[in-house]
Amino acid sequence: MNFITLKTNSLKSIFNCALVAIALLFTSMSFAQNETSGVLTFETTTIDYGTIQQNADGVRVFTFKNTGDAPIVISNVKTSCGCTVPTYPKQAVLPGTSAEISIKYATNRLGKFSKSITVMSNATEGNKILRIKGEVLKDLDNQQ
Repeated sequence: MNFITLKTNSLKSIFNCALVAIALLFTSMSFAQNETSGVLTFETTTIDYGTIQQNADGVRVFTFKNTGDAPIVISNVKTSCGCTVPTYPKQAVLPGTSAEISIKYATNRLGKFSKSITVMSNATEGNKILRIKGEVLKDLDNQQ
């Protein structure tokens, strides 16, 4: 074997290794794109309380379904104000199932309101923003 043959064989080996590495890279990229994931699909992302009386029931419910193909875990739900208290499922929401996020607004506060609720989960869309709005009117029946 001479030097030129040896060098040509080495270059062929390097070229073949590079082709294998590129093929593996594209294969892993296609698997990453095909990974399963959960999708949060809400019936509505905004709830309008309309006008409600002071101290009325401030609980409203956002219903959603996992329309993806993997379980969704809600890690946290944060609100823009301490006057809005969320309750959400702590267990995984399986594909095809529905669940609820309950929001309690403090209706002892008079006037118009507009609050946001951020749902943090492992769903494909990342954080999901929900909104509540309305106006609390003074309860005229309980005035003294």
